[in-house]
Amino acid sequence: MADPADEAAVRTGAAIGSISPRAQIAVAGSDRATYLQGLLTNDIPALAEGSGCYAAWLTPQGRILTDMHVLQSAAMLLLDVPVAQADATLARLDQFLFSEDVQIESLAEAMTGVWVHGPQAAAVIESIIRGAAGLAAWLDYQHATATFEGEPVSVARIDQIGVPGYCVFLARAAEERFVAAAVSAGARVVAPDALHAARVEAGYPLFGIDMTDDTIPLEAGIEQRAISFSKGCFVGQEVVIRVLHRGGGRVAKRLVGFKVAAGVGAGARVLTGERDIGFLTSVATSPRLGPIALGYAHRDFTSAGTGVQVDGHPATVVALPMA
Repeated sequence: MADPADEAAVRTGAAIGSISPRAQIAVAGSDRATYLQGLLTNDIPALAEGSGCYAAWLTPQGRILTDMHVLQSAAMLLLDVPVAQADATLARLDQFLFSEDVQIESLAEAMTGVWVHGPQAAAVIESIIRGAAGLAAWLDYQHATATFEGEPVSVARIDQIGVPGYCVFLARAAEERFVAAAVSAGARVVAPDALHAARVEAGYPLFGIDMTDDTIPLEAGIEQRAISFSKGCFVGQEVVIRVLHRGGGRVAKRLVGFKVAAGVGAGARVLTGERDIGFLTSVATSPRLGPIALGYAHRDFTSAGTGVQVDGHPATVVALPMA
């Protein structure tokens, strides 16, 4: 279970830490938005400067290759991707580039992101940077440039774990100094298990853990925030639309929450009687709720309150986010 001080930082203070390792890719040039429009699931040309969105890149079969945060600025689109998918994403971007006015560059060595979560995160960030104000009232994916100790940074609001969340993108050389300043301003560097428990409670799936290249967006429940249903064609769109319009949105399995017994782990199978109906992907111990998990269940067993078994112990399907 998470340290109580870490839990307090997440729920009532300001907690420093990322729920997953990330890397950044810059996509510049006058054609950048229309270029990405045909590749990603969300409506990229609709993004105004200072806004952004969550998006996925699918295979032609509708499976997720990666997910990402997309931020539009005056000079470029910043793609914030899982670090394990960064090189492959960069290679695919280059592969699909033909005559467009687009320049693609990995920022992995030069840039990093410091994440601050919690009700006091906005106040902490505002106290140590110049140029970004009113962060608590920002919309999700709103972002702006600012300065930290005279150096340029970019601040984005991206909620992930059920509390306000912000990422400060800055030069790697400034990371330690920024964290030290945030701690001096009242933030706390928390252990990964505190963020993990909060993420599971919030029902926020991670690519590589709760989603893989065998997952379609509707199974993971990310379609409402990841997919624009009014944009033009994108890779994998045909499969998504077919499931929605011909299949009524019915998929074989869906990501759900579980209350489980202590000691079960990720990968454990979910049963009803002797029937195997799913598996766990993320398991945590919540200070509020006890042992909890995210995982997949057959579509006939996804209603909150459904009783199942995991590793021979009773478990219950719960709604997301968990109450």
